[in-house]
Amino acid sequence: MQLLFLAIVHVCTWNKPMPVLDNTALPDQLHTLCRHIGNAGGHAWLVGGCVRDLILGIQPKDFDLEVYGLQPKTLKATLDQCGKTALVGRHFGVYKLWLDRFEIDVAMPRAESKSGSGHRGFEVSIDPNLPPETASLRRDFSINAMMLDPLDDQLMDFYGGIKDLKNRILRHVSHAFHEDPLRPLRAIQFAARFRLKMAKETAALCQSMLKEADTLSKERIWCEWQKWSHASYPSFGLQALRDSGWILRYPQLQVLIDCPQAPRWHPEGDVWNHTLQVCDQAARIAVKNDLDDNTTEYLMFSSLCHDFGKPACTALNESGNITSPAHSEAGIAPARRFMGNIGAPSRLFEYIQPLILDHITHLHGEPTPRAVRRLSHRLEPANIELWEMLVEADASGRSPAPPCRPALTWLQRASELNHHRSSPPAIVNGKLLLRMGINPGPEMGRIIQLAYMAQLEGAFEDEASGSAWLKKHC
Repeated sequence: MQLLFLAIVHVCTWNKPMPVLDNTALPDQLHTLCRHIGNAGGHAWLVGGCVRDLILGIQPKDFDLEVYGLQPKTLKATLDQCGKTALVGRHFGVYKLWLDRFEIDVAMPRAESKSGSGHRGFEVSIDPNLPPETASLRRDFSINAMMLDPLDDQLMDFYGGIKDLKNRILRHVSHAFHEDPLRPLRAIQFAARFRLKMAKETAALCQSMLKEADTLSKERIWCEWQKWSHASYPSFGLQALRDSGWILRYPQLQVLIDCPQAPRWHPEGDVWNHTLQVCDQAARIAVKNDLDDNTTEYLMFSSLCHDFGKPACTALNESGNITSPAHSEAGIAPARRFMGNIGAPSRLFEYIQPLILDHITHLHGEPTPRAVRRLSHRLEPANIELWEMLVEADASGRSPAPPCRPALTWLQRASELNHHRSSPPAIVNGKLLLRMGINPGPEMGRIIQLAYMAQLEGAFEDEASGSAWLKKHC
């Protein structure tokens, strides 16, 4: 982790900031906006994740400004002079501002107090003159509670965010953290994205928040798990889930802990350690192959769920060896429950189910054309290209054993046959059957399905041989 700072700074007063960052990564439009706010009598500070990212040398995707010293009407008028604006959070005093291609969230300082249960049970008090140290108390983690003045590179770090980044610690800002039950799940994706370990006191606070977990909507839960799936270090997020006690919400993960595996094949230890390693390997493979967002999610969640069936199947055989027969099939039901529990869209499970079912197929045969055709069909809507990535992640998640690609020959053979990204198109289709005098209807559908299974078996390979097969069998 490369921190772009000159010194570790912990500023505890409003009047003593120190310059620590080069803000050349910021767009010119942002500087212009901040100058307009200053000319109107206000003071604009970058806050939240964009400051963290700048410190880490990461180009921020979003910019959040917090403006002090201006009343709401004055702030709105100032923003209107700079670009198109919309009030997107009336209750929170948040404006959306569009400057050319940049979208900036502009908020006023506010204090929050718990008024009910759940993620939204808060009373909000907007105060343009709220001390920044007090306003920062509502932030979740120290790494997200820093403030940067874009005009003079001054950083406010009231709660030790830079130090925690350097030490790779995820620490809550204040006891107000416990008022929002979404925050333990946010901890998972932050730990996974930035390779952080949860502070003991933060983990203990998260455990005390389990009683409010049921108040969270599936949409918000999925948002955090989705971010986890795009992180570089997913194992750190899963370990944070365990340390925080929130793994109790996901029994399909909890039972992986201490589930034994044969040391000969799994020198890394139990299924939990294996799963952590597999997920990290999957994240590496996703980057290596430049996967799009959807495909990354298919790979990451199939990697996470691929051995969910082992706890129910693991036993000692007659020779005293640890085995897990039929664990691929046994993993489908718990994987379905888990994906439903995290609010994942249904199309995601449609992809990962066949990947889980066939994740050890390469161990039981050779990639003959027939075997490749049949596998490509079973994997739909996924494909052999994605399946091979899962197999690579699975086989490589066994450190200290070296990474490997045991299904590479399958992918190569599938590529030769042009079946690596889709199953073979049906040779016997409706057009062919119409030409043969078979009318549309249930019988046509039955014939097409029967013929396709025969095609996968290698009974015919072109329209002429397909027509001959039809005349003989139908």
